[in-house]
Amino acid sequence: MKCPFCGNDDTQVKDSRPTEDNAAIRRRRLCGNCGARFTTFERVQLRELTVVKKNNTREPFDRDKLMRSMQIALRKRNMDPERLERIVNSIVRRLESSGESEIQGKTIGEMIMEALQQLDQVAYLRYASVYRNFREVKDFEDFIDQQVRPEGDD
Repeated sequence: MKCPFCGNDDTQVKDSRPTEDNAAIRRRRLCGNCGARFTTFERVQLRELTVVKKNNTREPFDRDKLMRSMQIALRKRNMDPERLERIVNSIVRRLESSGESEIQGKTIGEMIMEALQQLDQVAYLRYASVYRNFREVKDFEDFIDQQVRPEGDD
């Protein structure tokens, strides 16, 4: 494993243990060159996933991008990092076990929305505002009204 600090290829594993949900192996590493310590995670990957974007372009699925998008929505919210890790792992497992190697970006967005709705209402609204491309305050109002009283309920 390459050291993220100095680029040295010779790093040593000092400690290995499973994550809380047993979905990955956490490894503490030491660089023999600069002495820096860092952590890596080893995960099982069931299949290579490709994300099909709205404009039909394709890009490799990036677990870290999914994690970052949820972290941005949850910024300054009281969220246990281990819990977020379990949620992201759950979404990735669902995607990998879907049987499809190409996943619509919309599917991933909806899975994130579903997870955030159950997790934190403020983060859910933050994510929705970007995902649904809110342009003005009325968009927020309409979205909140739909959550309180879904369409078809009178």
